[in-house]
Amino acid sequence: MLDRRAGLLYPDGVKFTELDLKPEILRALDKMGYADLTPVQEQTFAHVLADRDLLAMAETGSGKTSACAIPLLQRIDPAQRTIQGLILVPTRELALQYVDEIDRIGRYLDIAPFAIYGGFPMDIQKAKLRDGVHVLVATPGRLIDHLYNSDLSLSDVRTLVLDEADEMLDMGFIDDVKFIMSCIIGEHQTLLFSATMPPDIEELTATYLRDPVHIKLNLEVVAPANIAHRFRLVSPGQRVEVLGELLREPFTQVLIFINSRKNGEQLFKRLQPLHRGVEYIHGGLDQSRRTSIFNRFKKLDIKILLATDVAGRGLDFSHVSHVINYDFPFSTEAYTHRTGRTGRMGRAGVAITLVTERDLPSLDRLLRANSIEPLWDGAPPDAQQRKRAASRRPPHPAGAAGGDRRRKSGAGPRRPPKPRQQS
Repeated sequence: MLDRRAGLLYPDGVKFTELDLKPEILRALDKMGYADLTPVQEQTFAHVLADRDLLAMAETGSGKTSACAIPLLQRIDPAQRTIQGLILVPTRELALQYVDEIDRIGRYLDIAPFAIYGGFPMDIQKAKLRDGVHVLVATPGRLIDHLYNSDLSLSDVRTLVLDEADEMLDMGFIDDVKFIMSCIIGEHQTLLFSATMPPDIEELTATYLRDPVHIKLNLEVVAPANIAHRFRLVSPGQRVEVLGELLREPFTQVLIFINSRKNGEQLFKRLQPLHRGVEYIHGGLDQSRRTSIFNRFKKLDIKILLATDVAGRGLDFSHVSHVINYDFPFSTEAYTHRTGRTGRMGRAGVAITLVTERDLPSLDRLLRANSIEPLWDGAPPDAQQRKRAASRRPPHPAGAAGGDRRRKSGAGPRRPPKPRQQS
């Protein structure tokens, strides 16, 4: 669905070659095998190129990264070696994905993208920034570090992108984001992408976006329709055995989500002797180790990847055929983002969730919220099981966060973030 006030909309099935893009961009897109626009690209490109502010609700895997990158590169002036595009993301992995996508799309242009994030020496980042960067991709905390401790300037920013805005809210970055937005005083365009629209995001939009075009590609169906949503009723003690059965099914690559690092470590130790190409990713690993795992997974060197929710947002693992929720997700949004790792860019995918009796009330809410028709492996829960589950306290209170997430920002008056020590 599109807010048509601007009257800008490409027809369905339009190809990149039909757009008035720089020849260098079209050449790169052809080499990448990109021919047709995805729905989110069809509905955003014209508005971005017309310098409109944009608020887009879109499911994971909908092509948001290139929806930002292609029109952004179209607008960049390579001769001006200053930051003209700023992209804020919640995680280091998503920052690196953006730089990789911009590098590939801009390979025939003299455009320099760069990512800054925590866990990497600031002196090296400062040297690269002094060299000249056209597009800066940043996590909020590290960008604030540079604003306080270096001569980084945002005075030439023409386009600001906030991707996975609801995830930044969940991770406690909302005040950081507001502070950064207040530092961009020149006239600029703002593009905000979010899978959900909590009240704080609505407030952010009302405060900082100018008459934005509203695009809602996931209003009626939250869960991607090309994913088969399977569920398996288990007792807590059956999880490992059932997982072993599932891993005997044919798959290209599988992501297994757990809710805590401890559970992940225990499961990893059990799977390592039984399967080749198993790895485990979580927020406690250093950056070089995490980057190595993600790169090996993209190259299909890793077939089975255990992950906490650090891997659940914004990463385009195009070969993932199966997602398994070994632990039941903490929220309906977490389910959407986890399962969005499969079925990318219109491909078919399979999401399998292990469900205990205790999870049934949360499951019912999840199915209603995401408009999912469940496929049960085995018998679905009966009335007696549902009755017992209803008499228990719900295991996942509304708003609960996963084991790797930062604490949410608390209530009280907002104030600019305090200066941080240089790392």
